[in-house]
Amino acid sequence: MKRSETVAEAAITLLAERGMRGLTHRAVDELAGLPPGSTSNLARTRAALLELTLLRLTELEEHAFAPAVEAGGFPAPGATVETGGHQPELAGLLAGVLVVQLSDRRRTLARYELALEATRRPELREIYDRVGARFREPAVALLAAAGSQDPVRHGRQLVAYGEGIMFDAIAGAGVTPSIEDLTAGLTEFLSGMLR
Repeated sequence: MKRSETVAEAAITLLAERGMRGLTHRAVDELAGLPPGSTSNLARTRAALLELTLLRLTELEEHAFAPAVEAGGFPAPGATVETGGHQPELAGLLAGVLVVQLSDRRRTLARYELALEATRRPELREIYDRVGARFREPAVALLAAAGSQDPVRHGRQLVAYGEGIMFDAIAGAGVTPSIEDLTAGLTEFLSGMLR
């Protein structure tokens, strides 16, 4: 593992365990087992450390989602698929993506910490929005291919629905839904959207 990945992994763990206040260059060095000053040499400022962490988090999430996306065959933008009666298959694919995200509480909590910090740091907000598009754009393409009359709006709503499920499971009621529950809920959600 590269030094930058080691630092970012430790930062993700600190964000999940201690929150934004617990993320310091010194704490990263200690958790990662690096000599003092190693994190500062790599990411001189707090902003640079946050950026490094967010980019690593995005890489991890893309890697985690890849098998579900490949198995489900997310359509390319502009492709068309039949929608009649296929909401359960689409819902199953999307439920699988949510299960992947819910399986790593550490990663999801760190992302929430970074999202909140991005509301106070314009430079982080810019990066957060840019990398977030990597996840929103496939949702728009998927719904466009499924016949949505307004794929941009529907894609935004689908992402918000998924975020709500994750937040409730991780930081809310604490009940992780089964894949069957997720599939059923997504089937109902998509049925209304793709009538």
